Parts: sequence; structure tokens; C-alpha cells
Amino acid sequence: MLDIKWIRAYPKLFDQGLRLRGLDPKSEELLELDSAHRKSLSKFQEIRGKRNSIAKEIARYKQDGKDTVDLVQESSALSEQECILERQTQKLSDQLRKFLESFPNMLDEHVPVGASEADNVILKKWGNPRDFLEFSPKDHEDLGANLGMDFVQASKMSGARFVILAKELAQLERALSCWMLDMNTQRLGCLEVHTPCLVKEDSVFGAGQLPKLEQDLFKTTDGRYLIATGEVTLLNLVRETILDFKNLPLKFTAYTPCFRSEAGAAGKDTKGMIRMHQFEKVELLGVCDPKDSQELHLSFLEQEEFLMQTLGLPYRVVALCSSDVGWTSQRTYDIEVWLPGQSCYREISSCSNCGAYQSRRTDTRYRTKDGELEYPYTLNGSALPTGRTLVAILENYQNSDGSVTIPEVLRPYMGGKKSLTPSDHRAIYNV
Repeated sequence: MLDIKWIRAYPKLFDQGLRLRGLDPKSEELLELDSAHRKSLSKFQEIRGKRNSIAKEIARYKQDGKDTVDLVQESSALSEQECILERQTQKLSDQLRKFLESFPNMLDEHVPVGASEADNVILKKWGNPRDFLEFSPKDHEDLGANLGMDFVQASKMSGARFVILAKELAQLERALSCWMLDMNTQRLGCLEVHTPCLVKEDSVFGAGQLPKLEQDLFKTTDGRYLIATGEVTLLNLVRETILDFKNLPLKFTAYTPCFRSEAGAAGKDTKGMIRMHQFEKVELLGVCDPKDSQELHLSFLEQEEFLMQTLGLPYRVVALCSSDVGWTSQRTYDIEVWLPGQSCYREISSCSNCGAYQSRRTDTRYRTKDGELEYPYTLNGSALPTGRTLVAILENYQNSDGSVTIPEVLRPYMGGKKSLTPSDHRAIYNV
């Protein structure tokens, strides 16, 4: 959530920030509402002050045996005004709060300006796409059919956009999660946590997914939500707390299931595992002093690149342009992996600096060296989603006989196995 004091001081910058995201300027409308709220609040406080003064005067009159009829009548009239102003002020306060909650984060000055994802900027490429000289590469769905990837039974069980992984493929997914968590804790110094995947509305709001992304979330009958990303629960580990600058930065990692209705993606990526209603992801989240946020952002990006390079997956790093940066983010880098079965790069990971946007919404603060209370910056990154990483491994490490070579770094987590061996897809569970 944005700071109304900053908007009062820099209304033109606020409108400029909205325009960069393709939105209409709103400073005039917002500041009119803010002014009305402040005037109403000031009048309410003035009336309450007068009534409190009269109450004290009435007490003195009674103590001195004086007549209090006129004062009581004046106090009664002021009380009626106070009640009216209190309701009016609260209504304006609610309207102002909801208006502020409807705005996206302001973008970092280094974000490239663009009208669509076509204007995203490629910053670097790593690795060369493999040359398939002996055979034509298959996509992961065709490969997976004989390796334990089952969309048919999953559809019978849960509907479209679900998958069952069995046999060595299920083991590989587990190996990926264990290895990524080990790397995030050992190499980056993250605290590993295991969190709920069902949360209250306030938790989702704090992460900035409400009200903007309501349609993409699964909501239970008791008003709670299934998390769309581990970012939600990791962020809420420190909600409504006051942190000490000596303990910053905080770095968390978790492996969580994620649930997305994909309401805004009808007809998009319906084939295979690219866009699922349920998927698993290893998440990174950082909380830091604002001055350290760029360094932490780059360290998260470097960790994601390390994981990709260690797996030997060709990728490119992309700086998202102004119209493509997520609602809560100031600046975002994407990592896109090469998928030979689709002959293109596809997003596999993101890494975002959210500034103080989320800490304001969760009322997370820290005490500075000078003893002042400030809002810390929060950052998040996928390191990595196991499903899309599994897709990338299948397509990049496939062999002509339908087997898939297991990346060397994962073999200790696979009991020393070197490859996934295909079998008749009709006998997945009959072994």
C-alpha cells in the first residue's frame, strides 16, 4: 500500500507512476478525498475537545453548586454533532483506505518503459540450446506419458489443469525440492520453514493479492484462501511485528503447494504442466533495510541463476517493463528457460523487490539505529518451481529411446539413479 503523505508531497510523480502502468492519473481525486477526510477529522476532534471541556466545566459547576442546565444542553447538542461527525469521518476514512488499497506499487526508476511483454529487456543469456541431431525433441507431455505423468486419471479425480506424477518422476520432483531447499539454506543462509497453505483474508491482503487478484484465488466456505504462492505465508511470518535493524536482513525459504484458479488465463497453456491449478514451488523471501534491498535483490537473482546453471538448463534473464511488472513489485527480473519441445524460452522464475508496499499492508516495521520506526522492504523469488523445472529437465535431457538423463547434481537425491526409464503408460500403477 502506498503512503498518502508521499502522494500529498509528490502528486505528479504518483500520476506518472500510474501512467507507466497504463492507468489513468488519480492524484486529484485521491487528494480531494484525503482533504475531506482530514477536514472532517479535524472538526470531529474540535467538537470532541469542546464537549470534554464542557464536561469538566459541568463538574466544577456542580461542585460549586451552580446551575448546569445551559451547559448540559450545550453538551447534548455537541454530542449529537460529535456522533454525526464520527460516522462521517469513519466513512471517509474507509473510502480513503479502499482507494489507497486499489493502487499498484510505484515502479523503480530503472524499470524499462514498455506497453507489453514484448518490451521486456533481455539482460543476459546462459547456456546454448542443445542440438538434437539424431531425433526430433518431444515436449514434456509426450515424454511424460511413459515416465509416470498422468493427466487422464488426474482429470477424472480433480478436473482439468491437474497432474499425477508417479514412479521415478515423483521421486525426481521430490529430489528437486530437497536439493533446492538445501541450496537455499546452505548457500544463501535462509531459514527453512514449513507453513500452512490455508490462510485468512488478512494474510492474502497483506501480500497484495487482494483485492486485485481475487479471481485467481481459491476461497474456502469459511472465508479462508488457499495460497497462490509461498510468498504469502513467508511474508506473514513477521506481520504486525517490530523488528530490530541488527537482525536484518531476514531470509526465508519454504517448499509449498500453490493453488491458482487461472481465471484470467482461459485457453492459455492448456497442454501439459506449464499452467496448473495446483503446483509446488520453493520460495525465497527477504525482509531488509531499504538501503540494502538492491543488494539482496541481486543475491536472490544470483541464487536462482546458480540453481539453473547447476542443473545445466539454458536460460535468459529478462527485466520486466513497466506494463509487465506485477502489481506489488517495484522491479522484477524473470528467468526464462529454454524448452526444446516447444522451441522457445518460457518463464520459470521471477525475483521482485516490493519496497515497503507489503510491509505497510502487514504493519511490519523495524527500529532503526536512531530508534525510529520505519517500514522495511520485502523481496521475493521463486527458487524454483519444481513443476516447471521438471518440465525443463525432461525436455532438455531427453534421449532418443524416451529415457531422460538425470542431472548429476540430483542423482544423490535419487539413490544414485542416472536416468528415468520409460515403460508402458497403461501400467503406471500396476507394478
